[in-house]
Amino acid sequence: MAKFGKWLGGGLGWALGGPIGGILGFIAGSMYDNMAVYNIQSQSTPVTARGDFGVSLLILSAAVMKADGKVLRSELEYVKRFFLKQLGPAETQQRMLMLRGILNQEFSLQEVCTQIRYNMEMPLRLQLLHYLFGISMADGHVHPSETDVIKLIASYLGINQKDFESIKAMFIKDTKSAYSILEITPDATDEEVKKAYRKMALKYHPDKVSHIGEDIQKAAKEKFQQLNAAYEAIKKERGIS
Repeated sequence: MAKFGKWLGGGLGWALGGPIGGILGFIAGSMYDNMAVYNIQSQSTPVTARGDFGVSLLILSAAVMKADGKVLRSELEYVKRFFLKQLGPAETQQRMLMLRGILNQEFSLQEVCTQIRYNMEMPLRLQLLHYLFGISMADGHVHPSETDVIKLIASYLGINQKDFESIKAMFIKDTKSAYSILEITPDATDEEVKKAYRKMALKYHPDKVSHIGEDIQKAAKEKFQQLNAAYEAIKKERGIS
């Protein structure tokens, strides 16, 4: 049996401790050995490894999937496609088994999110939120209960309301979506529009998540493209050059 770190792929650091470590231990059982227990509060400069991000994604995915009382095949396929691009068929099969184990567990969402918040950089937390909306949209629409859970996750992760609404607007479209993506209101001045775009372009630049994996960076680029599209739509509407 492969060691647990190899099984998860990409390496794990802080995710082996705290409440997340407890979830992994419950699932893995005898599949790993010599798991270190980390004190998440003692890590002053945590660095998120690929495995840390993947495990966090699986646990939060399970919380969103269960929000409306049913787990859909389309949601499972969304997760599967993500890991296939990242890890290949063999590792993806293990990840999906792990996800099914997490779906059968009860855990404290707040405690898990707190561990992630203390140990994961903000650009990656924002990317997690973007990914969770993608799961919710896998069946063609976002269920209100799933939106509520994602909003709760955002608050636990230390993501502010404007950032949450910005990412939400990339999936749930209305007449104000372009402004919401830029975190401004329709009554903003042209100069405020330009300033908001520059600020958001820095926040969501794909280079901020480039160290996690190609597919994460691809998703970040898609989000960045939506930001640009929103800005172009507002410029066209207002005749801004």
